[in-house]
Amino acid sequence: MPEFDALSAAANHGERVRARRLAKSAGIGERQALERILDACAGAAGLASLLADRAAQRLAETRARAAKTQEKATLRAMKQAELQPPATAWLAWFDGSAHPNPGKIGIGALLTGPRGERVEICRRAGHGNSGEAEYAALIALMEAAVALGPAELRVYGDSQVVIDDVKRMAATGAKGLESQRARVAGLIAQLPKVALTWIPRHKNAAADRLSQRAVTLWDSADQDYAADVAPA
Repeated sequence: MPEFDALSAAANHGERVRARRLAKSAGIGERQALERILDACAGAAGLASLLADRAAQRLAETRARAAKTQEKATLRAMKQAELQPPATAWLAWFDGSAHPNPGKIGIGALLTGPRGERVEICRRAGHGNSGEAEYAALIALMEAAVALGPAELRVYGDSQVVIDDVKRMAATGAKGLESQRARVAGLIAQLPKVALTWIPRHKNAAADRLSQRAVTLWDSADQDYAADVAPA
């Protein structure tokens, strides 16, 4: 005689509801009622066959869920590994500002090396809109990177427009930025490995600070600069 737990595990929600109703109306125990419901579902194959088939189905579903969970975990690990830069990579951030928009452009960029190297860029870059300002900052960053010659470069910026534009390239790129996009593509081609990643603005504070400082240079006697800071 099957135990109640085995019957309950084999039954679906509807069958358990019907069994409770049968137990109440017939004045019998819930185990007995559930056995009757499942026995009727089993038909000629018999209750034992039904219980075995449903146990096998549950096992297959459990294994499928476990495989799906493992697949998701593997994909997360791969994504995390992709986002995590290797210790030997150079990291770089860029930002461009136009005040007003369009208006005077200030650009900022920061490059850091695996041995503590640090390069800061802070300069005026003519007049234009925010997209042109962001591209000017990225171009200045890439020119500095090409001069440094890193084996791997990870570039971060908070301009979704520019990051997406560079990744799409000429086929579906933003109108009016074709020459800037081509310039960036040419610079990227000169380095072995370059990856561009969008980041939210609050994670781009250093480059933003440099670009905002560059805007103030329009109204001061200070000079544009690209400063190399040696490792400590």
